[in-house]
Amino acid sequence: MTEYQRTLKSEIKISGVGLHTGEKVNVIICPAPENHGYKFQRIDLPEQPIIKADADLVVATDRGTTLEFKGARVYTTEHVLAALYGCQVDNALIKIDAPEVPIMDGSSKLFVDAILATGFEDQTAEREYFELTENIPWEDTEKGIEFLAIPDVNYRVTVMVDYNSPVLGTQHASMHNLEQFNSEIASCRTFVFLRELEFLATHNLIKGGDLDNAIVLVDRLDISQVELDRLAKLLGKEDLKISIDGLGVLNSTKLQYENEPARHKLLDIVGDLALIGKPIKAHILAARPGHSGNVRFAKVLKEQIKKQQNAGRKFDLEKEPLYTTVDIEKMLPHRYPFLMVDKILEIQEESIIGVKNITMNEPIFTGHFPGNPVFPGVLQIEAMAQVGGIFALSKVDEPHLYSTYFMKINNVKFKQKVVPGDTVVFELNLTSPIRRGLVEMSGKAYVNGKVVCEAEMLAQIIKDKA
Repeated sequence: MTEYQRTLKSEIKISGVGLHTGEKVNVIICPAPENHGYKFQRIDLPEQPIIKADADLVVATDRGTTLEFKGARVYTTEHVLAALYGCQVDNALIKIDAPEVPIMDGSSKLFVDAILATGFEDQTAEREYFELTENIPWEDTEKGIEFLAIPDVNYRVTVMVDYNSPVLGTQHASMHNLEQFNSEIASCRTFVFLRELEFLATHNLIKGGDLDNAIVLVDRLDISQVELDRLAKLLGKEDLKISIDGLGVLNSTKLQYENEPARHKLLDIVGDLALIGKPIKAHILAARPGHSGNVRFAKVLKEQIKKQQNAGRKFDLEKEPLYTTVDIEKMLPHRYPFLMVDKILEIQEESIIGVKNITMNEPIFTGHFPGNPVFPGVLQIEAMAQVGGIFALSKVDEPHLYSTYFMKINNVKFKQKVVPGDTVVFELNLTSPIRRGLVEMSGKAYVNGKVVCEAEMLAQIIKDKA
């Protein structure tokens, strides 16, 4: 089924404090037009600059992902981006009146709850996925970070974290599809080791940190109460009695899941990979990830997108066809010179791929045009429609008793001419369920992987033969 972009039904207003700046910040997440993507707007600055959520604009990854454009920065972007991506919101403008997105409870949950409460507005532009065509490995051997992206029909993420800690140990987390994000990943909070707190505090970070928005893990037994009190004062939490009961979590904060830290790392990957600018269909495997590795791998994926776009769509034209011309003639009433499909490569539940070979023997070239043979666009559409007709007839018993009739053609575009010697591959996808014989499909025609023609079509199949 064709998927369409969507945005928010209305504005969302959220307030909180920045984890590192400690500043109060108000956020307004606004609906945005088609193909807008995610963008931040610093409404507290002169001219209210807009910063695109783009991996190429990342300037820092210290305990969060920071974007900058023309001197305007926005800090800790990953949790709100993960929420929007996990809720499959394609287009949103995020207005903030301070430098840093609020930490909230240390997860994406409060953002997700607000998004779901507001609801969605469907848009007319198709959702364009980044569908991986080959395995993409990447690693930082010095830091022990490894990523691997492999083709998949869903967006899957598998994470392994290993900090050589008796508390955290080695943990794994996985998300088999994006639908699991809201229920199993979004609520998982950020975490920090107790031994890191003093360093972060003395380096002017985590001013807005609190036991309510971060899990503090303890992996030392030799910590005195004097040291804990000093740390509390350093963090501005003198009135909070910090205590530890052996190895574990500070002040007995309960983990939602035994592997909550690993799940939060997965959350961060979803937020950081949203910076590639497209929804993903691939399985992402990550070992010992962090914001730096996430962003660098996002840039690798952006390069892969460019590579695939330049290479064009690939089809295996050498594989055994599902239907030959002989099979097609048993389904379609068309015959020479108007049978425009030579073979069908595959039929899926909601899609079909067919082939038309263009030769100089096509009778149309007698007059179109002498000395400059060009296969007419109207016949490209006819060929595409015949492929769609084969898809529809493949869903009924005794297809030879049915006829297929055009009802509507929309959004027809011709990208480049088709000439003798070209092999045209037609790929059509069902855009709505077949009802009362009505078949609505969107199609593209490719030559050498490049789109030469596209259209949206509506036809009806009718049983009109005995």
